[in-house]
Amino acid sequence: MKTRSGAAKRFKKTANGFKRKQAFKSHILTKKSAKRIRQLRGLKMVDKSDEAAVRRMCPYI
Repeated sequence: MKTRSGAAKRFKKTANGFKRKQAFKSHILTKKSAKRIRQLRGLKMVDKSDEAAVRRMCPYI
């Protein structure tokens, strides 16, 4: 089985699941409020309903 290289770059395994970066933080930040940008900071966990898909894409992580 091969690992999806794009998924391997986006997800990291933790003891409780997979961590991921927040979306909508990469560009066109001038129109977004400071509060919105601040809340997009940091890492989030992958939802339980999506964990099986991430595990299939990254079998060796």
